[in-house]
Amino acid sequence: MNEDIQAVGQEVQAASAPIRKLTEEIGKVLIGQEYMVQRLLVGLLADGHVLLEGVPGLAKTLAVNSLARAVDASFHRIQFTPDLLPADLLGTLIYNPRDGSFETKRGPIFAHVILADEINRAPAKVQSALLEAMQEKQVTLGDTTHKLPIPFLVLATQNPIEQQGTYPLPEAQVDRFMLKLRVDYPSREEERQILRLHGTSHTPELQPMLKPADILKARGVVERVYLDEKIENYILDIVFASREPEKFGLGDLKPLIVYGASPRATLFLTRAARAWAFLQGRAFVIPEDIRAIGNDVLRHRVIPSFEAEAEERTSDDLVKSILMGIEVP
Repeated sequence: MNEDIQAVGQEVQAASAPIRKLTEEIGKVLIGQEYMVQRLLVGLLADGHVLLEGVPGLAKTLAVNSLARAVDASFHRIQFTPDLLPADLLGTLIYNPRDGSFETKRGPIFAHVILADEINRAPAKVQSALLEAMQEKQVTLGDTTHKLPIPFLVLATQNPIEQQGTYPLPEAQVDRFMLKLRVDYPSREEERQILRLHGTSHTPELQPMLKPADILKARGVVERVYLDEKIENYILDIVFASREPEKFGLGDLKPLIVYGASPRATLFLTRAARAWAFLQGRAFVIPEDIRAIGNDVLRHRVIPSFEAEAEERTSDDLVKSILMGIEVP
């Protein structure tokens, strides 16, 4: 087993070096926001979609655009609006009167990286069409099913402060996203650097550092990152503690949680932890990897009760209590 880990470790070192260069390249135009960039890379490496929540102006769109350019991947930005239709996203069949046939017109979803900007502004039909494509990695137009490009990554944004004219995503739909990020304001010094860099029309041009095939190769290495049985049990304890906290000595959380994390959380937490270990240059997962990425995987899967809201306890607070309360192997 040690020989296997050593062999994978060499592959991790070789495959993660270009990813670190990718981070440096994105840093040319994106000041601060290391938290967001690292989690976007986790989604890219673990084949998981990411939901970014934050007030306008925090460079969410810039981060996604920069990632797509640095990976040399096809990129489409879709502005979600209340009058958007599923066909505007997926495409449609156009009738050709010359020969009576139908031609397929593909929609903007056919790209490696999709930015669904303000996803909560579109009605439920459009959200469902997007999330079905996310899950199945395919789109059906008429009688024909079209595979989406690989890798295929959806990065969606939503504004938490203005809810007028929005269609909030139901918990079952939000659960399709591997990670939900809370993007915060930059520090004063970071904002000073942003002012100096973007205060003029001359901004640095990003150079493609990787190709989509390189990402697929890196994913193959990520899947071989070693996960010990003790780490498996640690992940299961965390997820089951969100459902039955009283069995893990966290009885005070029981009235504060309406629904705990689904089995999808177990799978996503495992994949995200492997990707996080890979980014750290390791061929094995340690408990710190779970704790580093756990909040982003679980915050949209642990649903607070009215009692929790009355006590001003957010899902982040509940997840933090679970992570602090479960014994580390």
